[in-house]
Amino acid sequence: MVYVKLLLTALFWGGTFIAGRLVAPETGTFTASFLRFVVASVFLLWMTYRREGRLPLPGRPYLLPLFLCGMTGVFLYNLFFFSGLRYMEAGRAALIVATNPVFIALFAALLFRDRLTAIRVLGICLCVTGAVAVISRGNPMSLLGGGAGRGELLIVGCVVSWVSYSLAGKWVMGGLSPMAAVTWSCLIGAAALLPAAVGEGLFRSLPDLSLSVWGALFYLGYFGSALGFTWYYEGIQRIGPSRAGVFINFVPLFAVLFAYFFFREPLDGSLLTGAAFVVTGAYLTNRGGGSAGKSAKTS
Repeated sequence: MVYVKLLLTALFWGGTFIAGRLVAPETGTFTASFLRFVVASVFLLWMTYRREGRLPLPGRPYLLPLFLCGMTGVFLYNLFFFSGLRYMEAGRAALIVATNPVFIALFAALLFRDRLTAIRVLGICLCVTGAVAVISRGNPMSLLGGGAGRGELLIVGCVVSWVSYSLAGKWVMGGLSPMAAVTWSCLIGAAALLPAAVGEGLFRSLPDLSLSVWGALFYLGYFGSALGFTWYYEGIQRIGPSRAGVFINFVPLFAVLFAYFFFREPLDGSLLTGAAFVVTGAYLTNRGGGSAGKSAKTS
């Protein structure tokens, strides 16, 4: 059953790029982000109470790391996520975000002295090569002349935000369970998003949101955030981070396939080549030892 849940989690996270692409053109970035994490926070609170009986209060040493988690993994990540999906295809965005575990592994090695084996170094090189192919649309030399588009640069911001979130989370996990840490991060991020969403016209825009946008926001909040997190951490507890992390490699594949079927996004050579390199590189990085797999979420 745990393997089915992990595969479904990868499918849910692949679908977040489709849902985000539906939401992005119809509402403000801060409004979309806030509504997503209101939904996520409600369900995460319910799941945490069911599992742990309460939401544990963080000790004073964990307040700053938790604040950083909320600001990076929720506030900034979703600012870049919804903004980037206004300008680029969902499939390409998913492949860029799929490099998350690679950069987590690299910076964990630099900051926490996590072991970098030869296999993980090879995985990092392959993943970066694939990301360059996707960002440059098959012409790496164009990046020297500023050839990356606005959407690509914004989605790279997702990677920077999630790597920061994951590294801050390493401290938080020392004092809180994964579920409690994720729940507090979502609550802090949603609280930070509220003033920006109100300033953007949150209450004026609510009556104008279509049913499809509300459905996509529910999907992002429940399936893409609350349920996805819960099942992924169940997988880590049952079969370990390395084996659970392997399933994350299906996320960009599901996203590319969904993008093709829902939006008819083209499957050109740069996308397919980049996908092969990114997925192979992420697989080798996850399988090469260390703890990067614990924070390898890609959405």
